[in-house]
Amino acid sequence: MRYDWVSFTTDYGTSDGFVAACKGVIARIAPGARVLDVTHEVEPHDVRHGGTILAQTVCYLPPAVHLAVVDPGVGSSRRPVVIVAGTSLLVGPDNGLLLPAVDALGGVSAAFELVEPRYRLPDVSMTFHGRDVFAPAAAHLAIGVAPDEFGPPVPAEELLRLPAPASDVAGGRLTSEIVSVDRFGNIQLAAGRDELTALGLAHGQAVRVQLRRSVVDGQLGETFADVPAGSLLVHVDSAGHVAIAVNGGSAAEALGGRVGELVISPIG
Repeated sequence: MRYDWVSFTTDYGTSDGFVAACKGVIARIAPGARVLDVTHEVEPHDVRHGGTILAQTVCYLPPAVHLAVVDPGVGSSRRPVVIVAGTSLLVGPDNGLLLPAVDALGGVSAAFELVEPRYRLPDVSMTFHGRDVFAPAAAHLAIGVAPDEFGPPVPAEELLRLPAPASDVAGGRLTSEIVSVDRFGNIQLAAGRDELTALGLAHGQAVRVQLRRSVVDGQLGETFADVPAGSLLVHVDSAGHVAIAVNGGSAAEALGGRVGELVISPIG
């Protein structure tokens, strides 16, 4: 099967030539494939952040080869893999990055290790597998090379899955792990609408939000305009997660952090 699209997700940033080098490799092998950039601004080495962004995006993309590289273990014994999920393929390191998106696409149909030298660059750097291993693999898959041509099968249960982020409602409080912070400073939690409902909050109710030693009061709402400019809002975001925002500002700055467990409790 051929693919018209290759999506591309990394923590490479755009101040260096890393992204361009990978795109160049794809273009030389699969000149007809179009590359759709998901993001290259994943927090450096933050596998969970990359996996979260990709998982929340893939269902809105066309069938594609989804190339994702957030790879702090590059050059180690971690496996490079291609995973078949739904009508798409996912290519990247077997370090937990790919499986959230695989789940979003319906689960693992098959997986294979990327070991066939014909589908790599001739000289493989120990520190740039994005260019030398993953980009060539994605390009060859896009032009119709079958996934099972790349190497031996990998049982689905052997693929590395990160521990599920923690979320709990107890004692009148919702405690949930931060899974992502966007460029606006909006904080996304592991918790979803069900946990917020279990807390028993009503629209417009005053709430207290705590991240480590920082405490900020706000209210429950549906959109940023539900609170005055500069005020904190707790809401359910477009991905169905509980999120913390500041109308016209940054919740991450207001709470003084981007990682950890956040606590929401009603006031009064």
